[in-house]
Amino acid sequence: MTYRGRVITASTRAAAGEWEDTSGPILVAGLRDLGIDVEEPVVVADGEPVLAALQAAVADGVDVVLTTGGTGHTPRDLTPEMTRQVIDRESPGLAEAIRTFGVAHGVPTAVLSRGVAGLAGTTLIVNAPGSRGGSRDAIAALSPVLLHALDQIAGGDHARAD
Repeated sequence: MTYRGRVITASTRAAAGEWEDTSGPILVAGLRDLGIDVEEPVVVADGEPVLAALQAAVADGVDVVLTTGGTGHTPRDLTPEMTRQVIDRESPGLAEAIRTFGVAHGVPTAVLSRGVAGLAGTTLIVNAPGSRGGSRDAIAALSPVLLHALDQIAGGDHARAD
């Protein structure tokens, strides 16, 4: 089965053309390496535009959405809050795996990411940090389990866990 993915970059400066999105392409490449069909990142401003982009992805029936950016502690870092408005059920282990991976690989500030993960219907949404390193850590942490999670969401059994 081929899964469809979408990457959403939350960055007001990148959305305005003032800054290059360098983390979104890392997530796109990681999803493609897993065989997931994904286009280039959707770049939106922080805050409410993230909510609209998430809702559009769910409406489009995308299987997995990875966000990058907006998970820190600045006043405009609202990606987790926007994600919580869309998801029905949380999947906290995925967000914890990203933080844990970063810390285990020498990035103590990885614990500052407020990213969440969960299901909006049959769409899995996972927040990744907005840095290149955070995106690499997210893909590394998710790669061993992401296809298995998508199989489960699609109603499959636990065959990939063997």
